[in-house]
Amino acid sequence: MARIFDNIAQDLLTTLRATLQVSQRSDFCVGYLNLRGWQAIDDLIAPWRPENGQVCRVLVGMQRPPFDDIRELYRQSDAAGLLDNATASRLKTQFAAHLREQITLGIPTGKDEAGLRTLARQLRAGQVVVKLFLPYPLHAKLYLLFRDDINNPITGFVGSSNLTLSGLSKQGELNVDVLDHQGTEKLSQWFDARWGDRWALDVSDDLAQIIETSWAREQAIPPHHIYLNIAYHLSTEARAGLSQFRLPARFEQELFEFQKSAVKIAARHLHRRGGVMIGDVVGLGKTIMATALARMFEDDLGYETLIICPKNLEPMWESYRTGYGLRGMVLPVSQVTKKLPDLKRYRLVLIDESHNLRNREGRRYKAIADYIKSCDAKVILLTATPYNKTKADLSSQLRLFIDEKANIGIRPEHHMRKCGIGEAEFERKHQCRVNSILAIEKSDEFDDWRELIRLYMVRRTRSFIIGHYTEADGQGRRFIAGKDGEKRYFPVRKPVSLQFTVDETDPTDRYARLYSPAVVDQINALHVPRYGLGLYVDLLAEKDATGPERKIIENLGRAGKRLMGFCRTNLFKRLESNGFSFLQSIDRHILRNQIYQYAIEQGLDLPVGVLDAGLLDLERVDEDADGVEGDPEDLLDGMVETATEADGLLDDMARAKAVYAQYAGQYKKRFKWIRPSLFKPLIGRQPGARHPNAVRTAQPTRPVGLGARPKTAGLAPPRHSNPRQNQGAGVHPVCRHRAVLGP
Repeated sequence: MARIFDNIAQDLLTTLRATLQVSQRSDFCVGYLNLRGWQAIDDLIAPWRPENGQVCRVLVGMQRPPFDDIRELYRQSDAAGLLDNATASRLKTQFAAHLREQITLGIPTGKDEAGLRTLARQLRAGQVVVKLFLPYPLHAKLYLLFRDDINNPITGFVGSSNLTLSGLSKQGELNVDVLDHQGTEKLSQWFDARWGDRWALDVSDDLAQIIETSWAREQAIPPHHIYLNIAYHLSTEARAGLSQFRLPARFEQELFEFQKSAVKIAARHLHRRGGVMIGDVVGLGKTIMATALARMFEDDLGYETLIICPKNLEPMWESYRTGYGLRGMVLPVSQVTKKLPDLKRYRLVLIDESHNLRNREGRRYKAIADYIKSCDAKVILLTATPYNKTKADLSSQLRLFIDEKANIGIRPEHHMRKCGIGEAEFERKHQCRVNSILAIEKSDEFDDWRELIRLYMVRRTRSFIIGHYTEADGQGRRFIAGKDGEKRYFPVRKPVSLQFTVDETDPTDRYARLYSPAVVDQINALHVPRYGLGLYVDLLAEKDATGPERKIIENLGRAGKRLMGFCRTNLFKRLESNGFSFLQSIDRHILRNQIYQYAIEQGLDLPVGVLDAGLLDLERVDEDADGVEGDPEDLLDGMVETATEADGLLDDMARAKAVYAQYAGQYKKRFKWIRPSLFKPLIGRQPGARHPNAVRTAQPTRPVGLGARPKTAGLAPPRHSNPRQNQGAGVHPVCRHRAVLGP
């Protein structure tokens, strides 16, 4: 009675090995050959001597490369079913290519390496001969083993197990042994007939060569060859872009070589992945490169381009758009929330200074992301600073056109290896697909982020351009030659220190007084309560707060003393920059505090901007924190001119009243509002008394700029073209204030 091998009650491999030990030769016919699986029996073939007829013949009858249609692979060349030499050669090449790819799959191990080397030696020695059967798909699984035994000369195994480790011993299979003489003899004749077929091609040498040129080769690979191989694969995207895309004739004439290559590589990313980030450092021509890229897609695909940029860059982009014939429009980023919902469909969106779009909760970010998604638009991002502080700054920009659930073709390999987790465990832990941008965001390994950058960014530095695209003149200076033959030199940066004398013993020395230890001590001692509102919450009053008010209070509490320290640090930085910048910052801080004083004294709601609670949380600060979106910095410049110009504290509060009126009117939606009664009385200025956190009125010996009214001989701000920056040529407005809350 035949034995059944199902790899459950009894596996085939154990019996096959036991039979091979007493056999002199063997014939295998399998549908699939796994090179690593050969190590399951290679030690039993090693003693065989081919000159004595001890050979293992392997007929591969239905080799199916992954994702290939087997019918296409074995499609016969004519109605008669006959193959020609060209078709046979093609199928043989496909077979070899699949086996070459098969070796690259998985993580190489020492055991695999030894097994592959053994197989290569046995193929070269003739102990193993492999043929590929081409006339038609041969799905049989047959193992015939021959020995000198008059009672049992041939042992056969027929069933479903391929020549793989899992097929022989692990996964569910079904096989039976054949021992009777007539049955085994017919099986042997069947095998010989197909082994001798004209289109059963010997691929032994091909397999040996594949192994001998792979990572499992006997001879050590020279390091330089490894480097070249790595460079070849890493440059696949760049080589494809350079060979597949052509620039419009005008840009071929105007762009430098390093700019042309960047545009072509960016075109490859944009065409293949729907978006690209051009992140070259400042001064390398990102604007003209993006214009060339947009023009390529307009010419080739009939797109129109929407250019979103900061307000101050609108004239520049308008000139580029008209000068280079781009079809579309330029839209300042400050208008996206108003105009994008009703704007016509643009298939290409170009965003300049994209690093300002870091907060996915920001209104501008959402408006732009929704528009891109609704239009199914391709996106060009321009930025010289791809991320400010966290890697999430980068992914937030890419998410403008990448769906968080989409397969981006990479996964956080280094993070998974560091944590020792597999794909299933990662997805179970983080509830996201392992090959998504959301998965990359879970990694703190820079190598994982480097892979993300490689897919979507084109970025070169000045040193890279100088090293690869410039020439040297007789004096060693580096230059790039244009089409007109003119040499454009890269300037050599030479920092020069400008020194000036500071006499700390001279009471009239303005710099000695401004940069004196007393100034530093006073800045350090400031309480700046406006930036620490969460510390002044009245716990009893908080019980009556509404839901939105509680959320605001919770956000205020996150910042605490850290935000107050951050404010002092900024003042120190302004002081290090120059005296005028420092005085200007002091003036604006005083005005902000006076706005709060006015609101508290009048019982009006306090305006809370994004900088009040979100400044320390960089992940929550985006373009809304720049300019008029929440920070009063730019609003102040345009509002103070409406205030009364009378001297004294009345003028100060008049300015604050005027600014508050515009906050509560024109810009009301740009702030969150909260009742002052929810805070302790300590936060307000006591009538007729100085607040404990106030900057004290400076005495004659105190440094200029912290509350004293300097004489015209005091520190004078430099002249500027901006009229607002020239007010009080000899006396800065900050010097008019007597007693204020901390800045």
